Amino acid sequence: MPLYRDEAVVLRTHKLGEADRIVTMLSRRHGKIRAVAKGVRRTASKFGARLEPFMVADVQLYEGRSLDTVTQAESLASYGAEIATDYAGYTAACAIVETADRLSDADSSVQQYLLLVGALRSLSRHERPPGLILDSYLLRALSIAGWAPSFVDCAVTGAPGPHRAFVVQLGGVVADEVAPPGTPRLDEQTLTLLGALLTGDWVTAEASAEGTRAQAGGVIAAYTQYHLERGLRSLQHVDPAARHDPAQSESGA
Repeated sequence: MPLYRDEAVVLRTHKLGEADRIVTMLSRRHGKIRAVAKGVRRTASKFGARLEPFMVADVQLYEGRSLDTVTQAESLASYGAEIATDYAGYTAACAIVETADRLSDADSSVQQYLLLVGALRSLSRHERPPGLILDSYLLRALSIAGWAPSFVDCAVTGAPGPHRAFVVQLGGVVADEVAPPGTPRLDEQTLTLLGALLTGDWVTAEASAEGTRAQAGGVIAAYTQYHLERGLRSLQHVDPAARHDPAQSESGA
């Protein structure tokens, strides 16, 4: 059984026995990895703190039959401490890593890894409202996984948009003639924000109103949970203030 090395983000951990942990990670080259980190719960552990959620580490592992074993871990980025200082950012980060865990497998692409690292880095630096970071991550991660939504052209017929009827099960906006009865319509501002979050247009996204952000967030949550086939537990705990922009509040916007 060979040794191998990779960069990885820690998604979650579980206790194992008296001193060990099972660590679930998304790596750059080996996709999702589940490995045993022996002795990391002891106070004398050399790398226990490097294998906590939201941490990025250079890990060396010994390949096993069902679980690999972590033999070394060197910290590359410690995002956890900064993220934990802000409740809205922490709840957004929890939803992000849960989504990464659900979307990834051993064959996951490097794009999923880089997207995850970028989202956690941005949360740790408090660069943008955490809710916008979360919503953009969800749309882009789903797109990489093959479920890219359409916010302009009809997702069923391909008819050029704009269209306002949004159907989660059909993949986005649809033309009126194929929209099921009672399909909700999204306003122009919400569709513009959804498109901006999908493409990473932060100028447009950060110029949006808080009400528009809330509506877009609801659409994205529904779309995400439909494609993941069961609910994300972390989304229930995302702070409602996560999409709040202090600058807009202070200016009276």
